[in-house]
Amino acid sequence: MAKRVLIVDDSASMRQLLSFTLEKAGFQVAQGVNGKDGLTKLDKAQPNLIISDLNMPEMDGIEFIRQLRTLPPFRLTPVLMLTTESDSSKKAQGKAAGATGWIIKPFQPEQLLQVIARVLA
Repeated sequence: MAKRVLIVDDSASMRQLLSFTLEKAGFQVAQGVNGKDGLTKLDKAQPNLIISDLNMPEMDGIEFIRQLRTLPPFRLTPVLMLTTESDSSKKAQGKAAGATGWIIKPFQPEQLLQVIARVLA
């Protein structure tokens, strides 16, 4: 059975790029347009992995992770932050909230798939 990934990003083009890359690699993909929307998609998507942007309207990626970690079925679900932010204080906030890893945009699809393989191993 294919692994399921939830992409949470306010950029339609980024969601499209990620979906294309992941579906080509055999993943099932669901999408949320911000953290608030991502939370509403969790039960239906049942993701094995979540990829979230940091800076989004309504609810940013760090608050999304904080709220995700309060939900028992998703406390241990790996979350990769995919963002243009490379600031160490933002990374520390993400880690404190429960992020599993941090990938800086722009990224190479092969690099992303390698990180996903390690996280899901």
